[in-house]
Amino acid sequence: DDKAAATAGEPAPAAAAAAAGQATACLLIGMAGSGKTTLVQRLAAHLQSTTGVKPYCVNLDPAVQSVPFGANIDIRDTVKYKEIMSQYKLGPNGAIMTSLNLFATRFDQVLGFIEKRAPQRKYVLVDTPGQIEAFTWSASGTIMTESLGATMPTVVVYVVDVPRSVANPSTFMANMLYACSILYKTQLPLVLALTKTDVTSEAPIIEWMHDFESFQEALKGDASYAQDLMRSMSLVLDEFYSTLRYAGVSALTGSGMTEFFNAVAEGVKEYHSYYVPEMKRLREKRTASEQERQQHDMARVRDDIEKGKGGTVVLEDNTEEKNVT
Repeated sequence: DDKAAATAGEPAPAAAAAAAGQATACLLIGMAGSGKTTLVQRLAAHLQSTTGVKPYCVNLDPAVQSVPFGANIDIRDTVKYKEIMSQYKLGPNGAIMTSLNLFATRFDQVLGFIEKRAPQRKYVLVDTPGQIEAFTWSASGTIMTESLGATMPTVVVYVVDVPRSVANPSTFMANMLYACSILYKTQLPLVLALTKTDVTSEAPIIEWMHDFESFQEALKGDASYAQDLMRSMSLVLDEFYSTLRYAGVSALTGSGMTEFFNAVAEGVKEYHSYYVPEMKRLREKRTASEQERQQHDMARVRDDIEKGKGGTVVLEDNTEEKNVT
């Protein structure tokens, strides 16, 4: 069992799955109460019913009371949220961040389990804490996101609560700013999951993203300073909207699942066309920089030796291992 092994500290396998056999990771991020966990449950049920294969599910929320989906990896099996609050005298958010920091030290093992199991599962669904800043802008969240993105095709799914966003344009704009900042921070493909469409249609949100004037009209009832700020921000986000992938979904009825996974598939294409080459370029740049640093350090060592001995040092190229008894 992966959960028990993660707690016990089983070493992770080093071999990576071939590109053709890789699963797709969906990292669900969103505001508290947006419906991330119930959406994971619906996505898992949909995949199992349509493909006959259950996805590999990971829970990264240490404070959740119960998980409605079968989590293959659960952070709560490794770190105890309430014990951390008590031991370190922390509040709720501080305890969540500390739990994530502790779990990040074991994340190489988690990746090992995912690499080993996920190719047969096709999808990896990762549920994150409702306190969005505790995961997205923390060091541990960054480590886990980048590690997952370096291991397999990864798509960030930003979950938007449609009823709250339609009722309050300020909430809509806050969600869009969060989504935009997450896109630029992770540099991973992004899909908006417009949830709870069984309660409220996502049509107004889609219209606001494509029609600047309709959003300005929705703001007319707000005479505060925030209204002017949102007007300006909607212009700034116009380019962001133009390339944004989204799908209206309902965790209750299961509507929109096909559109959602089509958007994810488009995100995977972007991952291979942009993220992988960029990752390779940065890796080569780091390697070249490290080699240059090593050569510079070696030159300094030779220079120090020559100054100390008064002669040129010649290193023989016959280094070999000796059998010393």
